[in-house]
Amino acid sequence: MLTAERRAHLLAVLARDGKVVAKAEAAALGLSEDTIRRDLRDLADEGLVQRVYGGALPVAPAAQPYSARTMIATASKERVARRAVTLVEPGMTVVLDGGTTALALAHALPSHLRATIITPSPLVAVALAETTDAEIVLLGGVLHRHSLVVGGALAAEAVSGLSADLFLLGVTGVHPGAGLTTGEIEDAATKRAIAGRSAATYVLASAEKLGAASPHRVLELGEIAGLVTDGDEHPVLGELRSAGVTVLG
Repeated sequence: MLTAERRAHLLAVLARDGKVVAKAEAAALGLSEDTIRRDLRDLADEGLVQRVYGGALPVAPAAQPYSARTMIATASKERVARRAVTLVEPGMTVVLDGGTTALALAHALPSHLRATIITPSPLVAVALAETTDAEIVLLGGVLHRHSLVVGGALAAEAVSGLSADLFLLGVTGVHPGAGLTTGEIEDAATKRAIAGRSAATYVLASAEKLGAASPHRVLELGEIAGLVTDGDEHPVLGELRSAGVTVLG
């Protein structure tokens, strides 16, 4: 089998099964696992798969630059936002993450909301100022152009003094095996730190994030209070529930 044929086969398996297991494909094709792993590495270098231990998963569409993500799964994000609104109660201190789903949630919150909302996203902060009466705290730090959220040492220092009731977390991948992942290593570290300073963490999981993975782990599934999705029965939701994840949708 030619290299191009092998890679086309691996991409077809990924599209059909939602994952590629290197050992299984090596056996099916009568090849060494090293050959399959090299093919997966090359496909990952081209941005076509996300390599994980033992194989590969779909690349998260949500890992694209912010401007591209504004056009992805917009209806799903709005449904997630409407469901997540019910988690926010008057008087709470809430950390609302950055990202397009978080921005949809900022627009969905009631205008009369009396709460303190902390965010690492200038875009989310402006949306909250325009649409709610909430007290808004904008974290400082280096603005990452890809995600348009702040990070780095200044953000870490600010996060260390936080004490929040609720963290509404944005990630780019939600997978039963890979856990909760994102595309930037510093962003992953900031998210972990915020979760550690929050009483409860819920993940905002629009449809394009389910079953996908990105390079950097944020949290394991057991570290969150629940997952807010739009209620569509994506194939991985059953696996997530079986893993003990509370799914709100």
